[in-house]
Amino acid sequence: MIPRSWLFVPADSERKLARARESDAGAVILDLEDAVAPDRKDVARRMASLWLRMRAPSPAAWVRINALDTGLAMPDLAAVVGARPDGIVLPKCSGREDLVRLDAALAALEACEGLPERSLRVLPIVTETPTALFALGQYSGAPRLAALTWGGEDLAAALGARANRREDGTWDEPYRIARALVLLAASAAGVPALDTVHADVRDLEGLRRDSAEARRMGFAGRLAIHPDQVPVIEDAFAPTAEERAWAERVIAAFDAAPGAGVVALEGRMIDRPHLLQARRILGS
Repeated sequence: MIPRSWLFVPADSERKLARARESDAGAVILDLEDAVAPDRKDVARRMASLWLRMRAPSPAAWVRINALDTGLAMPDLAAVVGARPDGIVLPKCSGREDLVRLDAALAALEACEGLPERSLRVLPIVTETPTALFALGQYSGAPRLAALTWGGEDLAAALGARANRREDGTWDEPYRIARALVLLAASAAGVPALDTVHADVRDLEGLRRDSAEARRMGFAGRLAIHPDQVPVIEDAFAPTAEERAWAERVIAAFDAAPGAGVVALEGRMIDRPHLLQARRILGS
């Protein structure tokens, strides 16, 4: 089951790395990209590797490398793969071809480090350039694909936008489109979709509303940039007691009628899509 909350942590900050150990996030993303200044990249790589080697099994630990076209991605991977992160977050992903390139690099490093083949999975951020939006239908069957997520800040910069949200806090139209397309692309590829960060770390109520909307749409979790956001995200994406009870009844009804495509439950007819939804709720 994929984590609900994913907390970005600058890999060159000893204080923030220490706080990450105490976080209740489902996954920590050690950031080698945007949160690290160019002259701190080597320091961040060393600190990320050390943190990974000393970490406890929980939370899961992923690493956001620099984009493939920067010349920094391969040194990032060489520094951290041997420390056995749970996966790699790929920024500025422009399409399936980037995942194929990354797969080849990871395969070589896994072999060198004695890791099982394709043990490292990849979470690409797939909307940070306008071009990437036109490749969202290509991810089905892509190697190592764990989930899809999106980003509104880099996209806004690429578009020359002054803001990406309206005065009421809702996404402006290009970002609503990007968000919806990522959800559809993830479903088409058979992987979960993760919502992007809520940039205003003080606006926990806005984060709560935004996350409730994302879960209603079908997102499985979201990214965070501050530890205070984690409990809000965990609460928003966790199934309620009523949802779990419903899911258990649906699964029990289908278990009692092996091979059936439609069953009766509490006076209503339910079919296979309801069973799929029930299994997702229970993480089974």
